[in-house]
Amino acid sequence: MDLSLSNVEREQSAGAFSIDLVAEDDSGGLVIIENQLEKSDHDHLGKVVTYLTSLEARAAVWIVAEPRPEHVRAISWLNESSSGSFYLVKVEAIRIGESPAAPLLTLITGPSAEAVEAGEKKKELVERQVARKKFWTGLLAAAKEKTRLHAGISPGYYNWVGTSAGLPAGLNLNYAVRQHDAQAELYIDRDKEDGEGNLEIFNKLHAHREQIENDFGGPLEWEALEGKRACRIRSTVAVGGWKDEATWPAAHERMIDAMIRLEKALRPHLDGI
Repeated sequence: MDLSLSNVEREQSAGAFSIDLVAEDDSGGLVIIENQLEKSDHDHLGKVVTYLTSLEARAAVWIVAEPRPEHVRAISWLNESSSGSFYLVKVEAIRIGESPAAPLLTLITGPSAEAVEAGEKKKELVERQVARKKFWTGLLAAAKEKTRLHAGISPGYYNWVGTSAGLPAGLNLNYAVRQHDAQAELYIDRDKEDGEGNLEIFNKLHAHREQIENDFGGPLEWEALEGKRACRIRSTVAVGGWKDEATWPAAHERMIDAMIRLEKALRPHLDGI
């Protein structure tokens, strides 16, 4: 355990509570220490968090005789999610020969660079999901003013939203968004086995590429997605993505326009599939 402590004081007050030990680390930061010479429990876990926040301590050490697995996970989560450092330490009594019993302290879990990195990654993923849902909320609201294609769809956290819009099963008209661009696409995933049926549909549409792109009003990206089961035909909107909130209204307008034109251009060729 990479923690050096000094100036230890007993039974320090934290509001109406009393902390077993309070010490200082090498840089003068406070460290609270809670002793529980039995199996870890929720009550002491709550005390550890309460004491650390009450004193605005830099770290907390929880010494127990038997750490429960759920409390090991809780301490690991705290190290990923908070600005404080938490240590869970197991204490055992050992004796060598006829010598007096002595404590053996074993670190069960504590802060690490990996835990901090994992915590930051989780925060990034949450922020991404929140931003994407906000992006879809605005898009779907704007889309309802111009088309009924996605009128029954609710915003979610994924990087796409889609609907079959009355097309044959396995064919979806999807909106997709990345960090700095977005797409309107036909996603072909009707054949759930080896994907040969998907490629067959794709090739039938590709045979009418010139007419479809002429009706769409511009070039499309035709992706057989080699090595994958599905295929797609899409139009990329390079105005901005979920990270570019200032451009969302313009991106939404372009995406909706592309979707309306894409569905109109493809529909005559899909009705016979």
